[in-house]
Amino acid sequence: MAALAAGALSSAAACGSPEPPARESPGRETSGGTRRGETPDPSVPHRPVREGRLFVGTYTSQDGGGPGIGLATYDETTGRVTGTGTLTGVSDPSYLALHPSGRTLYAVDEREKGGVTAVALSPDGKHEVLGTRGTGGEGPCHLSVHPGGRWLLSANYGSGSVTVHPIDGSGALGERTDTVTHSAPPPGPGQEGPRAHQIITSPDRRHVLAVDLGNDTVYTYRLDGDAGTLRQVSHATLRPGAGPRHLTFHPSGRFAYLANELDDSVVVCAYDPATGRLRPGKPQPTGSGGGSTNYPAQFAVTRAGRFAFLANRGHDSLARYAIEGGGARLRLLGTVPVRGEFPRHLALSPTERLLFTANQKSDSVSVFRVDRRSGELRLAGEPFRAPVAVCALPVRAW
Repeated sequence: MAALAAGALSSAAACGSPEPPARESPGRETSGGTRRGETPDPSVPHRPVREGRLFVGTYTSQDGGGPGIGLATYDETTGRVTGTGTLTGVSDPSYLALHPSGRTLYAVDEREKGGVTAVALSPDGKHEVLGTRGTGGEGPCHLSVHPGGRWLLSANYGSGSVTVHPIDGSGALGERTDTVTHSAPPPGPGQEGPRAHQIITSPDRRHVLAVDLGNDTVYTYRLDGDAGTLRQVSHATLRPGAGPRHLTFHPSGRFAYLANELDDSVVVCAYDPATGRLRPGKPQPTGSGGGSTNYPAQFAVTRAGRFAFLANRGHDSLARYAIEGGGARLRLLGTVPVRGEFPRHLALSPTERLLFTANQKSDSVSVFRVDRRSGELRLAGEPFRAPVAVCALPVRAW
């Protein structure tokens, strides 16, 4: 059983917001300003309060890093985050992903001898580490669950490889069924070898795409759903030195948006679901203005496909884009400061009312309210303190 270290994360109140009312069990609604057993005050507007769960990834081996995965809750109305403890027993959990069932959390162990860990989640907070499996590679930095829930996919940055693990009925991981190293094309300028940075499944579920920063390439595979093996069917190469990092699909499944870490650009890519072929377009600005060193991290796209948000590390901002032409075009609308340093990861809450950024160098998580009509972002109070925050995963309450 994993240990819970209470108080490892601190609570930050939203600016201008009163102390939130007492709640019933997590995920249930209460009237704003009314505690259980009290008569509602007619002068206080009735505002349902929804609570979600937040998991925060960190580096356990780094100076100032956390002791494990940070646990917290967040208020959907105010954006207030409240720390509830730490899940220990997981080494360097720098990236997190949730099983489609919502019952199992997966974390990379970003170490030289890489691993992936499964954690059984419990409504009472007594989460249990189910075990760790080796990835057969170095420094895994990203993982995702195949939509069918039977396979875990991970990307090994240090060795430039991608790995598949089976998931059993309990959510636990079996021994890896495949590890593929990116060997061609050759590394880009200044790179010593391949650097796999992400692996995801396309919206149509037909293909798995792996983004490699070292080779300036996105690889497309077919996953054998019975054997758990990968077969490459296509690849798309970016301009030399682009350093592609993270790819996010438009909900139409016909376009994807790629953040290029090294040349400070973004690219709209056309995607053919039949063949898995990705066709990158021309580089576009990130909103950094080119006046400072900036390393764009990743995109988040709204389910309606109207807006995209980009985390800028260095410029320390969120870029906001309007999505036009059915997903074919991005139009930069502007940027907002994240009120932190080096936003390595961003994620929308399940309702898309809030957006979270994990700010690695300021040990914090910022929360923004999202205007659904305009896509405008407004900071929801002071950032939440969390040691070396490199991943913020908001999920629904139980």
